[in-house]
Amino acid sequence: MDGVFMKKLIKILACMILLLSTVWMADVWQDKKVLQENLIRLHVVANSDSSEDQDIKLQVKDAVVGYLQPFVKDFANKKQAMEFVADNLSSIQQVANAVLQEQGKEDRAAVYLGSETFDTRHYETFSLPAGVYDSLRIQIGEGNGKNWWCVVFPSLCLPATSDGFQDTAVSAGFSDELGNSLAGGKNFRFFILDCFGKIERLFN
Repeated sequence: MDGVFMKKLIKILACMILLLSTVWMADVWQDKKVLQENLIRLHVVANSDSSEDQDIKLQVKDAVVGYLQPFVKDFANKKQAMEFVADNLSSIQQVANAVLQEQGKEDRAAVYLGSETFDTRHYETFSLPAGVYDSLRIQIGEGNGKNWWCVVFPSLCLPATSDGFQDTAVSAGFSDELGNSLAGGKNFRFFILDCFGKIERLFN
């Protein structure tokens, strides 16, 4: 009788663990959707890997972020930010090209707004999982150099501290669990988020 009872107990516990795991995975999947529905990534591609081109890439990044930030910081949601970026692609391109002209470069920048696949990225105060995101892409010249990634909206890349990132994440509508997992970057929840994103990349 004890053996039958133990078998039933093990089955019940296994079912409970499976149920809880399924609920938890669904919650993590929802976090992934929240990221995709609320982020506009920034992707700047240098002309080449020469030190000069890499330095110019960062100058272009700073100029574009400086141009966009006064506008997007006041937007309530991604939809407003996307509409603004889409309506101002030519202005963004002019900002990027002004940097190139100031540096005496003949290269020109091409600016696009669309979906791109991203690998896992770790920044000083947070991390972002791999996946497919809406992106503002700026390609300089031939676009054969290393990339620079961050976020146009919300302004996650600007806070210099973890507390600053958490405040920005909360104001962007991220849950405490999602904010903590991004700030940690090497926790199990982030690992699963990243796995979901990498699987998604395989199909894109």
